[in-house]
Amino acid sequence: MHLGRRCLLLAAAAGTATATTATAAAAEPRKGGGPVVIGHRGAAGWRPEHTAPSYTYAVQTGADWIEPDLVPTKDHVLVVRHENEISQTTDVARRPEFADRRTTKTVDGRPVTGWFTEDFTLAELKTLRAVERLPAVRNRNTVFDGRAEVMTFQEVVDLARRLSREHGRTVAVFPETKHPTYFRSIGLPLEPKLAAAIRRNRLGRRECVVQSFEPTSLQRMTGLGVPLWQALGTTGGPYDLPSTTYRDMMTPAGLAGIAEYADWIGPDKSSVAGTTLVADAHAAGLRIGPYTFRAENQFLPAQFRHGSGPNDFGDAFAEYALYYRMGVDAVVTDFPDLAVIARRS
Repeated sequence: MHLGRRCLLLAAAAGTATATTATAAAAEPRKGGGPVVIGHRGAAGWRPEHTAPSYTYAVQTGADWIEPDLVPTKDHVLVVRHENEISQTTDVARRPEFADRRTTKTVDGRPVTGWFTEDFTLAELKTLRAVERLPAVRNRNTVFDGRAEVMTFQEVVDLARRLSREHGRTVAVFPETKHPTYFRSIGLPLEPKLAAAIRRNRLGRRECVVQSFEPTSLQRMTGLGVPLWQALGTTGGPYDLPSTTYRDMMTPAGLAGIAEYADWIGPDKSSVAGTTLVADAHAAGLRIGPYTFRAENQFLPAQFRHGSGPNDFGDAFAEYALYYRMGVDAVVTDFPDLAVIARRS
């Protein structure tokens, strides 16, 4: 079955979605031209991710959008963490009062062991402090460990608006629904809470773009007047559509299906280089924003690596220039400052 039609039928069966078109809620172009620079979890290359200092530094250095990944608390408040398992991004493992919360769960078909946001109230999560997720790669960021708390999505919206006023430009939030099928299965659905926040804050198309790897999650967010972004992995397929692969979704037919409900695609940058994906996306009426651009050698193509260490910085500017020449509409980056400098070159 055609991907777009299949997603629409699934959403209709759930009684939650209505069809939209890419043009109806297409994201506005960036003032001044050039690709949109999206601060991935803020400025995760320079600060512990998903923290107020990370988001603030991203905007201070020129990011147009900031990305909060959304997971729920036990009392169904949306907070921002890359995963619901938080042992790598907070100090929870060092908190004896929460030792008995450590458990193993099956999330999207995989066993995961640790501490999970859905087992904590917001008040309990607020007692934790953020830490650098990749200390072996970004040891410099560990100096900030313990200095920032877990943020709610509402706090990110409030911060984006404050930073917009301070910097005289609109800073958009770019929330991602994480593991939406899983959270729906345990009675903590993400989409109603996110939709309510968008309406409550009157977020418009310049202030919010919603992303997900799961098409049916995006289908549940139609009709809000904000653009939708279909994220695409490199292997397998979306958890909510087990017979569909990301490879299928990146064909011209698959892109036409995505354009029935979304405005953007967000593929891994490796899916863009040496392919016709940019042109194919544009032909389908979609904008395209690859992820995730980083400066360390281990994340760069071989021709852009400098030095001998995997964590040494390579020629990130050359990589941005390459993708900008390809005609991408946005880049998702841990180093928004470097992406902005490259955009000016």
